[in-house]
Amino acid sequence: MDENGSLIALFTSSFLAATLLPGGSEAVLVGVLLAYPELYWPALQVATIGNTLGGMSSYLIGRLLPDEQALSKKIGRHIHGLEWTRRYGAPILFLSWLPVIGDVLCVAAGWLRIHWLPAALFIAAGKFVRYWIIASAIN
Repeated sequence: MDENGSLIALFTSSFLAATLLPGGSEAVLVGVLLAYPELYWPALQVATIGNTLGGMSSYLIGRLLPDEQALSKKIGRHIHGLEWTRRYGAPILFLSWLPVIGDVLCVAAGWLRIHWLPAALFIAAGKFVRYWIIASAIN
């Protein structure tokens, strides 16, 4: 796969990994960086943007949920995520990179109508830091 194809695959896996679908993008990031070390910063940007947009799609799902019963069906028994989001607001979304609970935080933020811009910024910051740590570890 060439450089552009690798970045497209990275974007796709990063986006899907941040939705309610299962999956991880860390292995794809590592593969891209091992194959193309010169793509360090572009790969970090692509992974962060894809993962942030995926997180924002979960946020949008939360915005579209009409009531608490619908929210409960979507987040299941992970009610702590709703409580944490209600208590800490947008800054808790820095932890949206965490497996399982990160998706819940994003959905809860949308349902609680946290303003989209701070939500997106905290989601992006947390996801960037995670990818940066992974990328730095293999460099």
